[in-house]
Amino acid sequence: MNQTPTELNPNDHDLAHTGIIIVDHGSRREASNKMLEAFVEAFAEETEYSIVEPAHMELAEPSIETAFDKCIARGAKKVLVCPYFLLPGKHWHQDIPDLTKAAAKKYPDVSFVVTAPIGLHPMMRDVISSRIEHCLSHIEGAADECESCKGTGRCKLQKPE
Repeated sequence: MNQTPTELNPNDHDLAHTGIIIVDHGSRREASNKMLEAFVEAFAEETEYSIVEPAHMELAEPSIETAFDKCIARGAKKVLVCPYFLLPGKHWHQDIPDLTKAAAKKYPDVSFVVTAPIGLHPMMRDVISSRIEHCLSHIEGAADECESCKGTGRCKLQKPE
């Protein structure tokens, strides 16, 4: 009996030779780029994937090509490029696949796929609810600023001037 991809056991995958690239848009703001690196580091520590690299689609390094090269150097035989994007816009439909194909040309024996963006995944409701609850708790003085707002002074109720 054939299994669909959603029925495959994670233990069936060759995790030791699977490269994961988590790619965001990229920013001129270095702090934003560092946030992706922190996310990718935590993802790598909390999952069974041993080859995990961050990448920025544009504006900053590492690029998709640089991350792809690093995955291959670390032993990847297949690479999954995972957009750290909410919705499937032009970057998912065209830009990221084009950049990935260009990076992969040097490695004809390596397969790759660009996964779906985060999209409408049911857990996103939990993420949004958690963010709202934390923000309200901070405004009420019961919680510290979150990692995004820390030090910006933005996490407070405002009124139009």
